[in-house]
Amino acid sequence: MAGTKRPICVFFFGLSLMAAVIAVGSAAWGNGAVLAPAVVILFITLALAFMSHAALRGVAFTIWVLVFVAASMFFPDAFGTWFGTDLVILIVPLIQVIMFGMGTTLSGQDFARVLAMPWPVFVGMTLQFSVMPLVGLSIATAFGFPPEIAAGVILVGSVPGGVASNLMTYLARGDVALSVTMTACSTLASPLMTPLLMKSLAGRLVPIDFWEMMLSILNMIIVPIVAGLIANKILYGRSAWLQRTGAVALIAVGSGLAAVAAMSVEGDVLRSMLPATVAGWILKLRGGILIGLLLIAAVAAAKLVIGVLFRGPRNWMDRTLPIVSMAGICFIIGIITARSREQLLTVGLALIAAAIVHNTIGYILGYWSARVAGLPETACRTVAIEVGLQNGGMASGLAINVLQSSSAALAPAIFGPWMNVSGSMLATWWHRRPVGEVGHEVEETGKRMGAEK
Repeated sequence: MAGTKRPICVFFFGLSLMAAVIAVGSAAWGNGAVLAPAVVILFITLALAFMSHAALRGVAFTIWVLVFVAASMFFPDAFGTWFGTDLVILIVPLIQVIMFGMGTTLSGQDFARVLAMPWPVFVGMTLQFSVMPLVGLSIATAFGFPPEIAAGVILVGSVPGGVASNLMTYLARGDVALSVTMTACSTLASPLMTPLLMKSLAGRLVPIDFWEMMLSILNMIIVPIVAGLIANKILYGRSAWLQRTGAVALIAVGSGLAAVAAMSVEGDVLRSMLPATVAGWILKLRGGILIGLLLIAAVAAAKLVIGVLFRGPRNWMDRTLPIVSMAGICFIIGIITARSREQLLTVGLALIAAAIVHNTIGYILGYWSARVAGLPETACRTVAIEVGLQNGGMASGLAINVLQSSSAALAPAIFGPWMNVSGSMLATWWHRRPVGEVGHEVEETGKRMGAEK
């Protein structure tokens, strides 16, 4: 298998080299018509080359992000309007699909695990919602960003941990169970904590509606995650009735009909049936409910075809959803970048520097604060990654949907790709340092410090 993929890798690297030469030549001659497609093709061929190489495959996602960034910078109209519809309306549904995918990886045990490890979870959650928001505020102030961009930097620090943290923790020889629990708990706390932090830290920069942001998080994040938990049960539940064709078909049809009902019900009808406040909340959450029901119906139908009728692999969704999520993130970044192209050209380098500083401080303070709290090495690595890696997709959605600002969405769009690069590098470095050796080094250092005193 490796032998068949090696020529493919070399082939794509060769194409990327040709594209790089053409790009450099066209830039030297000032031929923008050739430069733009050459740069996009350069990143596409690099991404394909990385995907076909086992050692580089983990970085391929970041290269694909660069593909969409380059395409949206050179061809912003391609990410503007399709068939008279502004593509910005796709951002929230795409995030809901991504969060649904996160929900399918969780189970009730991930939340119940808090009772088994309360202190590490408490330490991690406290650091998550203190270190990154305050560092974000400090960086935004130090760099002197315009109000909306500064609010975006603070927003990056105020959202919960990113989904990629679980994979990074695994690669770093951390505590994967703790990572999953921290991600789940910080995400569940986000409807309260994120609006509270934004109101307190960014309220003087841009108007912050606490309740609007809370409902938006519930609609965009929590409802799809709950739907994903249900889908997880449908797919992997061991109950006998879930293995029956009729039961799975009933779930698919019932969820589909419920989605049609949720989409067709009029606001006035709902208000006549329920108290005004309750009806208003349901209408605010209708998008998440609709997406969740449609995805549950799709999962049940797919299980019916793949699992029950054709006896296919049970883990088909584990293979499919990561690809869908990565594609969704890339497209979101492209849409945001296209709308903020001019500002990105003026403050892009400063924002990249801010993202690097923000992310790095999160790793450092997360790790050493966990050390001070007396957590073991595996938990310290986990907390560092959880604190340093943020849910950039959620921040992008809130910036567009609640703050109504593509400028505020710039910081999350830049933080996301860098987060994957830095997280991969940190995880690789820790992977080469067994946990036992690090613990021994810390113990010996403590003894030496005690002897010096």
